[in-house]
Amino acid sequence: QISGEKVLYTCALRPTGIYGENHQVMKDFYKRGMKTGSWILRAITNNIEQGRVYAGNVAWMHLLACRSLQERPLLLGGQVYFCYDESPYKSFVDFNMQFLSGFGFREVRIPMWLLWAAAMTNDLLHTLLRPLCNYSPQLNRYTLAVASTTFTVSTDKARRHFGYQPLYSWEESRCRTLAWVQTF
Repeated sequence: QISGEKVLYTCALRPTGIYGENHQVMKDFYKRGMKTGSWILRAITNNIEQGRVYAGNVAWMHLLACRSLQERPLLLGGQVYFCYDESPYKSFVDFNMQFLSGFGFREVRIPMWLLWAAAMTNDLLHTLLRPLCNYSPQLNRYTLAVASTTFTVSTDKARRHFGYQPLYSWEESRCRTLAWVQTF
């Protein structure tokens, strides 16, 4: 309860992984690939799937949820909704290669044992260097475990509660993102 008799109702929207125009991770992935001579490192096996959702669909879902939260606060208040759309479930590299393969990017596989060794080394260095500096590498045991785990969602609760349907199809999302990548 906030000042007076008013009650604040909230809900949470949880996108699985966002992509689209101006997505910094995609841009960094591209730049890193250019520095290695168009080679993309594949560290995770092909069978790992993770969900991605187009940024425009995440924004659309937020607008619909906000409107419905004002109209039906008791229904949406305290709920959690996964953000999803028609984007294919693929590994991180496979998904990004849908946008980069047309630019001549190729994959090189890194053995999993080497990744675990690097992650363990980074964790050890983080612990040892903590008194001297903040060494926080991107690759550690936690990030490797997350990247190695299939994560997909399937729910129609957002459709039932506030009529969510993706505003952008997979084909339109892919074309818009590809057009942006071509500007690099």
